[in-house]
Amino acid sequence: MLILVWMLASIGVLVGSAPAAAQPVVEAARIGETPERTRFVMELSQDVPYRVFTLPDPFRVVVDLPELRWSVNESRQPKARGLITGLRFGLFAPGTSRVVLDMGKPAQLQKVFMIPPGDGKPHRLVIDMEQVTRAQYFAAAGQARAGGTRGDGTARSGPTLATSQAPLVAARTGPLPTPKPQPPTATPADTRPIVVIDPGHGGVDPGAIGVSGAYEKNIALDYGRALYAALKASGRYRPVMTRSTDVFLKLRQRIALAHKAKGDLFISLHANIHRSGKIRGASVYTLSETASDKEAAAIAAAENAADVLAGVDFTDQTGDVRGILIDLAQRETMNLSKNFANDLVVEVGKEVKLLRNTHRFAGFAVLKSPTIPSVLFEIGYMSNRQEERLLRSRAHRDKVVASIIRAIDGFFRKQSATSRS
Repeated sequence: MLILVWMLASIGVLVGSAPAAAQPVVEAARIGETPERTRFVMELSQDVPYRVFTLPDPFRVVVDLPELRWSVNESRQPKARGLITGLRFGLFAPGTSRVVLDMGKPAQLQKVFMIPPGDGKPHRLVIDMEQVTRAQYFAAAGQARAGGTRGDGTARSGPTLATSQAPLVAARTGPLPTPKPQPPTATPADTRPIVVIDPGHGGVDPGAIGVSGAYEKNIALDYGRALYAALKASGRYRPVMTRSTDVFLKLRQRIALAHKAKGDLFISLHANIHRSGKIRGASVYTLSETASDKEAAAIAAAENAADVLAGVDFTDQTGDVRGILIDLAQRETMNLSKNFANDLVVEVGKEVKLLRNTHRFAGFAVLKSPTIPSVLFEIGYMSNRQEERLLRSRAHRDKVVASIIRAIDGFFRKQSATSRS
């Protein structure tokens, strides 16, 4: 279940039989190594199609599969070994699950094959990879464009692999379609503000991992759903969620969804970690190309790497998209974002502990809408044992949500007063 790709092209592997009615399950996974190769094996409840390719800088092997369940418990998760320095699994897009293997050095695939059940073993997907130099990696990528495989279905050179008669229908080599946002309930004359709620991370991108093993993506989604329900129940707003399930969204998709919904305010929800387990407190970030401090810059860099961690190929980005991600937001939008952030700091501070220098600035890609006031709200630190317990409690969540709504109320009251004056 690995994916080998190069800088400007994706080379895929599609193998397997017709999908069964029951959802496939990953029952076990392991990593082995010899002087010649590193091997990654996944045990599956059934034969499934798959697509494998590599991505460079940082070097990764990516495996796309039909949507399936990862049942490997934490104690049996494979540890980094050989060329593999890390592993992530999750839903990449509706219908497609993804495994991303971080490679410590440039690598290419030797063989990818499925072993049928036998000797008490289930279906096993085997991926062998070998270390190469940067020059060899990119040379192999160029050779692979011409295709070609051995008779046994393994690669003849570079990362090119065989394709079976049962391709992974959900796999895509081009850009993924932008998902539709959950539409706000409204009539044609409805003028209530639209608040876009963006639970950070998701799917193959778990985000930060807390001291208890909790995933940031799950905490962000829990708070996002609670905020959505509370805003809708108030009757004063039309809330929209960029994601309401555990699915991966590219950073630019989140921005596109907010614009498609014609959002009036964008709130991205996250939880943080710090190498010191003593640090705790909520904080709010708004956009600036100059970070307010080194930690703010580091957090922005980590968040902006979410697409890389999920195995996204950036070759499908047009110049226009790059402009959305890179251009500085309009001054008026930035000022409105700062105004809301200040209100949010005041209201949240009435309920929970705040981080020192609570309102911070950094170049978060997800905040770069030129027209929608946007903030990134770090609810707290999952690396602090006490605060992580609070973040996972319903009482704490409800207090935080109530404070966000008070800030939203104040922000739009000011907006309304300004428009009347």
